[in-house]
Amino acid sequence: MSDLALETGLLDRALRRVTSLWRDMAERVVGGEAETIAEQMRACLDGRGGEVSARNRAAKLARAYLALDAEGRVGFLRDLAGFDSDEAGLDFAIDRLARARDPEERAAAKTRLRRALETPRSRLLTQFTAIPDGMKFLVELRAELLQATGKDALLQALETDLKGLLASWFDVGFLELRRIDWHSPAALLEKLVRYEAVHRIRTWRDLKNRLDSDRRCYAFFHPRMPEEPLIFVEVALVKGMADSVQRLLDEKAPVLDPAQADTAIFYSINNCQRGLDGISFGNFLIKRVVSLLQEELRNIRHFATLSPIPGFGRWLTAQLADGDAALIDAEQAAALRQLVPPSLALPAPDDAQRQTEGEGTATVLAETPVQTLARVLARRGWQREEAVARILEPLLLRACARYLLQESAKGRAKRARDPVAHFHLSNGARIERLNWKGDVSEKGLKESLGLMVNYLYDPARIEDYHEEYVGEGKRPASAALRKLGRSG
Repeated sequence: MSDLALETGLLDRALRRVTSLWRDMAERVVGGEAETIAEQMRACLDGRGGEVSARNRAAKLARAYLALDAEGRVGFLRDLAGFDSDEAGLDFAIDRLARARDPEERAAAKTRLRRALETPRSRLLTQFTAIPDGMKFLVELRAELLQATGKDALLQALETDLKGLLASWFDVGFLELRRIDWHSPAALLEKLVRYEAVHRIRTWRDLKNRLDSDRRCYAFFHPRMPEEPLIFVEVALVKGMADSVQRLLDEKAPVLDPAQADTAIFYSINNCQRGLDGISFGNFLIKRVVSLLQEELRNIRHFATLSPIPGFGRWLTAQLADGDAALIDAEQAAALRQLVPPSLALPAPDDAQRQTEGEGTATVLAETPVQTLARVLARRGWQREEAVARILEPLLLRACARYLLQESAKGRAKRARDPVAHFHLSNGARIERLNWKGDVSEKGLKESLGLMVNYLYDPARIEDYHEEYVGEGKRPASAALRKLGRSG
């Protein structure tokens, strides 16, 4: 285990620290004690006693939620979801709109309908923003809500309301972009370690290496969550386009003078808050960082990623199981025959061997190229066998080019099947280059057979590429990669 082992759990210690303050606020609530959670919620919505009392009641309710076990929290969320729009008031507003005749009457009726559609639960959720760390509480509340929702229509409605509120409160215009370096507060560096999900940070030395002078790390923060990164990107300043994450993160590699670098490699992008899933910051983050680096380092001419291909391994496994012969051309099939044991060798096409068993005949079992590939890839350590890797390299690069350029998400023909590809293409990148043995970690081999891809961000073409992909479904790619994809 790393010497950076950190405390886990959905509600982090920054939030738990304020519960004592919430307790003090809750004890100031005047009047009779509410017997149930639902009654506490009604008391919050009644709004008796002014703004201070409302904050104290909200703090009491938040503290009550944190004191519940998992089953109790689901019950809390269902109680909260039950504060829906008033059916009678909604029907009345709809009827008034239907009966409206002139523009002024229709405008007034639409305003009345909008008010009728506002749910009491949304007003209650908004009250939590007035208490200390209330915004963080709501983000964590949604994280737990996403886990509990399932097919529960009532909880889904609550989640929709909360997501809408968070999307407006976390608009990119409200966010602050900050650089994180080795001199940042220790608590923030610990969170960096905790939230890193692409390439795990194993030691303090590893972390320091990622924050050295030839590295950059930038994160978005919200003013109501100043100590909590929402999303961060790690950047390496290098010469040329990086092709291996192991070499890129080598702690023993010499530090490069940033003035000598010509390329900025975005090698890890991490969303930190599960409760903000579906609220996108990544496209804004990359564009802002590109702009900052252009201002800081005039010598940086190229901006690219070194990205995983997390869906490739699953896709290829499924294609092999289906016997997809298009994965392997004639030349590659001939090369694969070198890896077939004699007992499984294919008969020559013009010499179909048969053997008689009783009164019938059966074809001698032989291994097809697809079966050979599946068998070899299932063998642990295949990538370290020189002869095997030499045969598989062109085959896997060709298959991966097809996966990135041609395969689409289920039911969405214009959307790239790979989630990371979709993210970068949506942001205006171009698929530039595939890298053999780009990530030979256990995770990299499992997810993408060791391959990684460079997505190029050309500041002059970002908007064009974005429109081509989002509007027309085109996937911008380099000539070399497109040629490789056409061979499939």
